[in-house]
Order: sequence, then structure tokens, then C-alpha cells
Amino acid sequence: MDLELLHDPEDELLCANLMDVVQATLGRAPLGSKRCSRLLMPAQLQAQVRAELLRLACSEPCGLRGALLDLCVEHGKACHDVGHIAADPAVVPTFQLTLVLRLDSRFWPKIQGLFASGPAFAPLKLSTGFRVMKKKLYSSEQLLIEEC
Repeated sequence: MDLELLHDPEDELLCANLMDVVQATLGRAPLGSKRCSRLLMPAQLQAQVRAELLRLACSEPCGLRGALLDLCVEHGKACHDVGHIAADPAVVPTFQLTLVLRLDSRFWPKIQGLFASGPAFAPLKLSTGFRVMKKKLYSSEQLLIEEC
């Protein structure tokens, strides 16, 4: 399928705004009982996530406007929910995307106490690997999982 034919300038703008909301949400991510830590998305990760969201939305009836985005951060074997975002709150959602980001494992010694209580830590960088799960809300199709 040629994605250029399905290119929607409105989705491009919406995706840029959505990525701003994702970054703001990561900036105040609750990663433990009373903890907040700033999670930073590298530019390469932002570009990959943006492209993947647009690709997954191109076959949807409302495009990206119909997306509900669940944002999670994986830490070891645990997955921490950090936010839920409606791409366009004025549109009835037609599909749900679960974006699972990973902490950069090179920082493991610095973050071992991250999910315990205590003072805030410095900003943490996310890995460029991620997973996106897509679930259509208007269909009984199976769950689609993309690993990037």
C-alpha cells in the first residue's frame, strides 16, 4: 500500500500535537507511589512513534482523530500506565493504541530505586525500542501488535 496516497495533512498536524501531549505526559509521569520523574523521548524515538501512529491510523474511518492512546512505560517485567490521551476529544474513538515505551537499559544502575518512595531523580531517557498494540473499537478483529 502506498502511504503517500493516504497522506492526510490534517492527521500530520494532529499527530504533531499528539506527540506534544505525549511528551508533556511523560514529563510528569507517575512512576511509583509518590514519585514523578521526567522521561525524555529521544528525537529518533519521536520520529519512529509518529510514523507508526500515522501508519496505523491511515486505514481508520476517522484517521488519527479516532484514536485513543494509552501510554505505558516498561520497567523490567512491569508495565506502568502513565496516561490516556484522546487524539481528538470531539470524535467518538474508533480504535485504541497502546504505546509501550522502554527505559534505556544503559541507565539501569541509576534507576534501580526509581519505583520506590524518596526524592525525585534527574530526567530519564527512553530507549528507541517500543511496542504499539492496536485494537479496533468497532470491529471484532484481532489485536494487532507492532514491535519497533
